[in-house]
Amino acid sequence: MASRGLVRFVSRVSSSGLRPLSSTSVCRATLQNKHVTDKATSPWTLMAAVCLQRLPVISSDLSPIEQQFKHMLSQMELEKSMLSDHELRLLEDKERMSRKQANDYDSDDEDGRGDQDIVLTQDLEDSWEQKFKSFQPAPRVRADVDENLTSPERCLADSLLLLVEQQVGGQKMWLLPQTQWQEGETLRQTAERALSSLSGAGFKATFLGNAPCGVYKYKLPKAIRTESSVGTKVFFFKAILSDSSRPAAPTSPFLWVTKGELQRYLKPAYMAKVDRFIPQV
Repeated sequence: MASRGLVRFVSRVSSSGLRPLSSTSVCRATLQNKHVTDKATSPWTLMAAVCLQRLPVISSDLSPIEQQFKHMLSQMELEKSMLSDHELRLLEDKERMSRKQANDYDSDDEDGRGDQDIVLTQDLEDSWEQKFKSFQPAPRVRADVDENLTSPERCLADSLLLLVEQQVGGQKMWLLPQTQWQEGETLRQTAERALSSLSGAGFKATFLGNAPCGVYKYKLPKAIRTESSVGTKVFFFKAILSDSSRPAAPTSPFLWVTKGELQRYLKPAYMAKVDRFIPQV
């Protein structure tokens, strides 16, 4: 009798236009509620950091083996190459000068040039040589600029990373620019806010994707650790300095350092995580 009454109730609900509950929808609602509950009670503080790179401006110096390889390719190209138009003209001018110096030279045999001036290839080479001597290339190494760690124009042949001094707990540390995640924003938006929050900097950057390139997790000391606050997870996002003009100096302490200089400023555990997603340039 009870089962027959339940069947009648379900048939009435279906005929009245109400959507009957299914096991799938019930499970989905349960999972969503569980996700919201876990999210609200997560013991980890989420943060996002930006790895801002200034790419190399000039080519790096060649190693000894690269110099030998370059010399070998140049020699092979010279041996297998054909004469250029300039070299062919140089041979023609040389042959013409030898004919003029001969005793049986006849100017009527020339190819209609008459008395007009002829610019020899040797004259062109002399003028090019004078222009080359007056050209002064920019120096590759500038000691006064390279020693200034706050200048993004130092070490033009290397890739530079931006470090800022931030307060973590009770001490100041050199870190990649980071800030705490806020409700309603993505982690990439948090990383963008971390870069834009640098006072007076005005860095213009291009972010490389929406997914983090690395994560660093650390726990709080046991003395201040609670059930609702265990530690912090920092998600790193890569970005490239896109503005060619020199940005204004931010008021907070900051440095532009190469990968080899990172270990002077970063903690070993933090450096181990950052080193994984920064290629050696």
